[in-house]
Amino acid sequence: MKKIFYTTLTCAALFTACKSDDATPATTQRDVVLNYATIVSASYSDAITGVQALKTAVDAFVKAPSATGLAACQKAWIDARPAYLQTEAYRFYDGPIDAEPAGLEGLINSWPLDEAYIDYVEGDANAGMINNVTKYPTLTKDIIFAENGSEGETDVRVGYHAIEFLLWGQDFYATSAGKRTFTDYTTAKNAARRATYLQVVTNALIESLQAVATQWDNKTGTYYAQFTKAGNETTALTSVLLGLGKLTKGELSGERMTVVLASGDQEDEHSCFSDNTHNDFIYDQLGIYNVYLGRYKKTDGTTNVV
Repeated sequence: MKKIFYTTLTCAALFTACKSDDATPATTQRDVVLNYATIVSASYSDAITGVQALKTAVDAFVKAPSATGLAACQKAWIDARPAYLQTEAYRFYDGPIDAEPAGLEGLINSWPLDEAYIDYVEGDANAGMINNVTKYPTLTKDIIFAENGSEGETDVRVGYHAIEFLLWGQDFYATSAGKRTFTDYTTAKNAARRATYLQVVTNALIESLQAVATQWDNKTGTYYAQFTKAGNETTALTSVLLGLGKLTKGELSGERMTVVLASGDQEDEHSCFSDNTHNDFIYDQLGIYNVYLGRYKKTDGTTNVV
């Protein structure tokens, strides 16, 4: 009988492996689980690296605001997104990013966002925490986090999309992204508070991503140990498929694509301030392929596969 071996750890090997009568399976369920966990860890490491580069740009901009500096922050934000978006294939099964009570995903990529909770908006120059000096005389991580979500689902004050809004402002333009200017951080009302808010939520995003990555660490991660525990393969692989299924149908094709297609409203775009939504779709799909093929291309160009 012809011997058939897998060259990659594909989802076809999740519950069975091709084998000949006289050969052991080329890929076992445990191989797939360990490979998946390795890819998850590498993905979150890349996501953190991207936001650290964003922090470098933000800190430099806040120190000496300029049009060039703001553009550098915007580019760093866009450059940071692909690595994180590929990790969304690891959601939706109560893993470290979704598990309560931490609810870290809500601190990382929560959406949709009502920008009026953060800063001024069209028709209300005094909107948001940044402009409410009386209620929020200081803007710290603890204060911002305490208010995050307090007014409902769209009350998002932290994470990628809060930073996005602070860098681009509202988008009222059919042919471009938002047009926030660097003077919002120099001569505009509450410029210093706006800069503080931007730095606080950028730093907090790194911390939130690190909290997830720590759980997936292959040496010390509590969740990693549970997920890869010998004998737990069926449960682990069920979670893998659940994550793929929920991202594909419910989140990506459902909430992120169908809603905006039906409404035609820019406000319903996933990255509505930066006009980067198309990349959100592309890299979410790439994350799905990563899991299916059992391989991940790191930001340094190397391929991560066991």
